[in-house]
Amino acid sequence: MTTLEILQGAKAATRALSMLSSEEKNRALLSMADALIADTDAILAANNADIEGVKDTMNDVMIDRLRLTRERIVAMAEGIRDVVKLPDPVGKITECFTRPNGIEVSKVRVPMGVVAIIYESRPNVTSDAAALSLKSGNVCVLRGGKEAYRSSTAIVKALQKGLASLNLPTTFVNILEDTTRAGANELMTAVDYVDLLIPRGGAGLIRACVENAKVPCIQTGTGICHVYVDADADLDMALNIIENAKTSRPSVCNAEEVCLVSRKVAKDFLPRLKERLVDARIRDGKTPVELRVDAEAGAIIDGTPATEADFDTEFLNYILAIGVVENVREAVEHIALHSTHHSDAIITKNAQNAAYFTAAVDSAAVYVNASTRFTDGGEFGLGCEIGISTQKLHARGPMGLEELTTYKYVINGSGQIR
Repeated sequence: MTTLEILQGAKAATRALSMLSSEEKNRALLSMADALIADTDAILAANNADIEGVKDTMNDVMIDRLRLTRERIVAMAEGIRDVVKLPDPVGKITECFTRPNGIEVSKVRVPMGVVAIIYESRPNVTSDAAALSLKSGNVCVLRGGKEAYRSSTAIVKALQKGLASLNLPTTFVNILEDTTRAGANELMTAVDYVDLLIPRGGAGLIRACVENAKVPCIQTGTGICHVYVDADADLDMALNIIENAKTSRPSVCNAEEVCLVSRKVAKDFLPRLKERLVDARIRDGKTPVELRVDAEAGAIIDGTPATEADFDTEFLNYILAIGVVENVREAVEHIALHSTHHSDAIITKNAQNAAYFTAAVDSAAVYVNASTRFTDGGEFGLGCEIGISTQKLHARGPMGLEELTTYKYVINGSGQIR
């Protein structure tokens, strides 16, 4: 089918989906989760074909983003089931008041309509986006990356089987067949069909959507995440947090890319950091982290001399830029210049410095003594997220069910006229 035909079908399905009760939507989600498990072999076969197609052009970290396993498919199904447990935002009255003339005004949550998601090489996004869209009463149109097309299509086919088994329209969940740049542009400009566009991916994708989209668009994803080690930090805690933030899954947007260290502790802390991220990992047979150090850090530990660009790069790999700063105020200034407003953290025992950092850093998630890796819909109790917004209007941070709704005013009267 052409992109236009898919969009027309999606738009036509919006009223039917918006009229489903919470119980009906939950039954659909459970059926979709069961169908995902039932189609595991077909999904894995498609995923293996995708990996074969990119293994000579993609590094191991990025292939890990693309790879599915039986365990990951089970986790995807559990993610759908977790959405079932969440309260339905549709129909929620967020405000209600009676005017002096007797009319009652209610502010009620309603679906957006058609939500389009453009994403790259993470096929698990397919089921996350479909589940959150359906529970919030939205028809979704998915446009995955060409490197994961087989995987994403196999997942959508499974989800559609789950819908069909309950005699529900399969057009509640759609995937575009066109993975070209022209196809993406067609989605970005589908004014009559798309009510909200959410790009999930690297800086290039986000920039293309922001610059070219004629439909409402939310900026998500790009994460140059900082961890600042304060003069009053617990250094053992800082080592544990930085190792987790950098190495637990370096290919995701909430992974740490920049470490800032107070000058007062740099000579003590940086050798310990190098031991933890480089030397110990080599001894343990793990991938070491390449440290890209500014001049002051480079005078303390060995590393690759950092360029200015290194502090403006989302590496998505085992690379960490390191800079030495005077204090929390200088750290905040550095973050203001280089941050993508995603997730930034301070490690400190000083309550005053923590308060300054959380007030002054203008990011969607600001941490005190915790890893940036927690910026995630599941970790925040929102279920799987559809994206992490780094802008300020409508939604910010992990986007769950409520962020996929808008509102309308419902007014009840008894014959009043103006």
